[in-house]
Amino acid sequence: MIPEDDTIKYELIQNNILSESNINLSLDLVATKYRSRKAFLRDFTSLHMIVLTKGCNCNCRYCQVSSSPQTSNDINMSQKTAKKVVEMIFCSPSPYIKIEFQGGEPLLNWKILKFIVDYAKMLNKIYHKQLEFVLCSNLTKIDDSIIEYIKENNIEISTSLDGPKDIHDYNRPCRNGQSSYDLFIENLNRIKKAIGNDACSPLVTITRDSLTRLREIIDEYIKLGFNGIFLRPVNPYGNARTEWNILSCDTDSFLKYYKDTLSYIIKLNLEGIYFVEYYTMLLLSRILTPFSTGFVDLQSPSGIGISGVVYDYNGDVFPSDEARMLARTGDYFFKLGNVYKNSYTEIFYGEKLKELIKTTIIEGTPGCSICVYQAYCGTDPVRNYVESGQIIGHHPFSDFCKRNRGIFDYLFELIGSNNQEVMDVFWSWITRRDFNEVSL
Repeated sequence: MIPEDDTIKYELIQNNILSESNINLSLDLVATKYRSRKAFLRDFTSLHMIVLTKGCNCNCRYCQVSSSPQTSNDINMSQKTAKKVVEMIFCSPSPYIKIEFQGGEPLLNWKILKFIVDYAKMLNKIYHKQLEFVLCSNLTKIDDSIIEYIKENNIEISTSLDGPKDIHDYNRPCRNGQSSYDLFIENLNRIKKAIGNDACSPLVTITRDSLTRLREIIDEYIKLGFNGIFLRPVNPYGNARTEWNILSCDTDSFLKYYKDTLSYIIKLNLEGIYFVEYYTMLLLSRILTPFSTGFVDLQSPSGIGISGVVYDYNGDVFPSDEARMLARTGDYFFKLGNVYKNSYTEIFYGEKLKELIKTTIIEGTPGCSICVYQAYCGTDPVRNYVESGQIIGHHPFSDFCKRNRGIFDYLFELIGSNNQEVMDVFWSWITRRDFNEVSL
């Protein structure tokens, strides 16, 4: 009696299609590739996002975290809460820990940010993790003393730039009426002078108004010395959810301008300007290599709670930034627990997170399991929940799915055309090397 799992192998041998040794080698290669694709599961949670404050000095039109004016300490993380959060972070079995400071504007609670960095470094003398820090800031509240501390402690800076002055100021106005763009440029230059040209990594949020100006936005990024962009449409959380009909980009329009912008970026690379579209790079890495990516939305099961987790200013714990954003509007469906009320085991091995992980394995999800792009894609249960009321969602009809399918279609069209110059550009992004090095 032949074991059911060996049926295909047996038939190939009987028909002299492959030798047993070749089949075993092929199966080993497939297994190795699959392990590589799922490598993100190996170490468990490595990215720990800490919300230092709900307050912000800007009032962005699409603010997905529903920030508030800085009017009281009730919206700031306390030192007591920060201490418990850091201690929970170091319970993670991952040998690699990245602590990311978020808000609101985290610099409004600078004292607690410094406490966390110092306390985490002290604990790490015991745990010996690979420890990194990232500050997510609009840069408007930074000063020389903060820059010096960032430099001394090797803190990476992630910021936001929505494009030229008129777009940025319109989308991201300061509450006091100042130009957020002017403050951004002034402080960006101070950071570059003190730390280096690569000290900041910006993110853009694309709204309906800015969608038609993507080429201008690319030019702005290049003018300021940035070498890449992540073409990211606004998501339906926080303030953006209430203004969705005004802010959102419909899928067909987004795909139209995405294709135009990607063609423009490829052209720039061929002219000698190294510039990456990071979402395309992530998808190409999934398509052309067996390796996993750190991007939660392209993981199966979803990376929520596994790859990253969020600790809110009051100690509430959420499996993703989007889950925290949803809670800001009063929906705590995805809340995993609280650092005061729950242990690490209760939060990270509890039924809530187990259920989320179980239902986000796209290999067995209706619609995804039969999709030709399943091996390269992922799922966002929070987005599914917002759009359909279910964490599994109706994938073939979701905006996320339609947009990804459209992008995959276009990328496979480009790959299938086998244009050597285009492929050299793509490989330069994947390998993070200059185009001229790849094309030699």
